[in-house]
Amino acid sequence: MTPIVSKLPNTGTSIFTVLSALANKVGAINLSQGFPDFETPTILVDLVKNALSNGNNQYAPMAGVLTLREQIAIKTEALYGSVYNPETEITVTAGGTQAIFTAITAFINQNDEVIIFEPAYDCYAPAIKLAGGIVKSLELEPPDYRIPWDMVKKLTNNKTRMIILNSPHNPTATILNKKDIEELSAIVRNQEILILSDEVYEHLIYDGQVHHSIALYPELHQRSLIISSFGKTLHATGWKVGYCIGPECLMGEFRKVHQFLVFSVNTPIQYAIADYLKDENTYLGLSAFFQEKRDFFRDGLAETRFELLPSAGTYFQMVTYKNISDEGDYDFAIRLTEKIGVAAIPVSSFYSKGTDHRVLRFCFAKKKETLEKAIEKLIKV
Repeated sequence: MTPIVSKLPNTGTSIFTVLSALANKVGAINLSQGFPDFETPTILVDLVKNALSNGNNQYAPMAGVLTLREQIAIKTEALYGSVYNPETEITVTAGGTQAIFTAITAFINQNDEVIIFEPAYDCYAPAIKLAGGIVKSLELEPPDYRIPWDMVKKLTNNKTRMIILNSPHNPTATILNKKDIEELSAIVRNQEILILSDEVYEHLIYDGQVHHSIALYPELHQRSLIISSFGKTLHATGWKVGYCIGPECLMGEFRKVHQFLVFSVNTPIQYAIADYLKDENTYLGLSAFFQEKRDFFRDGLAETRFELLPSAGTYFQMVTYKNISDEGDYDFAIRLTEKIGVAAIPVSSFYSKGTDHRVLRFCFAKKKETLEKAIEKLIKV
């Protein structure tokens, strides 16, 4: 048999899988993988049951159930003032990761360059490589992880096809501000550069700050695909339902790939989400809901030897342990899981070069009692 040549020779098992498996094995509290340990809203589960009972069990339209696309359009216009046509500019996807992979595959050709910012969500670079593109990564540094736009400008050339943004940002919990958007606009103006904006945590913004969605800026959204996720919004990560919005000229190409990747997405859940979104409080109250958890967790961590980094969005909290140990973050995370009983993600896993600033990422999308137990253990470190 001819030896198999891997398309991703340096890619192993996801760090999320590794740490979650270890947490399960040793009975540790899993604050590594980003999922809630509390229940999905009962009313939403009941809507799914109703959709199942009403016979909505066959293929959905390729672009998604129209009533859901209409609700997405209503939500987007209300929040950001941008009008997207549900018929031609909104596509329901099997989660945010599928939407990201589809967007990259649809537009990146051999030797196209794509700028990403590290630490980066781990699906970006592999998708670019599979499409034949070239990853141009720019490393951000703690504690603030701000984008150095002068360096972005230097990275940009006539081969640059796409810039991938993520705000609120996983794993750093930072958010873009208006100055960032102005800098980005100046760089891409009069250039053939697309924007892929990963906004799956759009409703998790804290301390009265504003989410600067690309949809707010007409100059940018005409060249942009925006990704969001109902898994994050509805506490239902296992349902794997998200969406992509963008101008018709881009969405047409997006759908060409989407139809052969998944074709369509879970039908009854789409109908249930469409009904659920009719009450805007289902998502407008999320910031306050998660900020309470963030504040509780940060107050508890303040009693430990970990040093807190800012958390302006997402449901993640970054900490440095530089005053605790000289270990690499992977080794420290393994020891923390096995010996202390709390699992966290080593942030070096989000850097292609494994850059290690001795920083961990905790997920605080957990019940209060879960966070209390984790804090009790972390105080012992």
